[in-house]
Amino acid sequence: MAPTYDHPGEQAAQDPIRLLAIRDEPLSLDEVFKAVGDDAAGGTALFVGTVRNHDSGADVDELGYSCHPSAEAEMRRVAENVVATYPVRALAAVHRVGDLVVGDLAVVVAVSCAHRGEAFEACRKLIDDLKHEVPIWKHQKFSDGSQEWVGAC
Repeated sequence: MAPTYDHPGEQAAQDPIRLLAIRDEPLSLDEVFKAVGDDAAGGTALFVGTVRNHDSGADVDELGYSCHPSAEAEMRRVAENVVATYPVRALAAVHRVGDLVVGDLAVVVAVSCAHRGEAFEACRKLIDDLKHEVPIWKHQKFSDGSQEWVGAC
């Protein structure tokens, strides 16, 4: 039996995946937040990943992100899985590539749902799966002159 809805706002959004991108320019919190705006959403969860000044006990000076040509398609697959698993009203994810410095935004994801708990869970799933499944790699440069590659998947 098909579900019945007491209010039109309870029905699934037409296309909840509103923004997916990999960019070589600075990311915008406002753009991502606006992308997940939905009048039927009572909760919006936003995660912002920034370049920190250390990793594994070493001082980080800068880093660079690069990605495989399939990365955006993999982001879409991850987003579609989140939408299929949670009652998502709207979803957005952007990841930066290129050279970044400490404090730069590396990734911004957001999810809106009817309720806050669902929004938190879906947002957590989105960022965790993005980090583990999308072919984006980080090249860290440390203050002592050493460097390392870190694979996202």
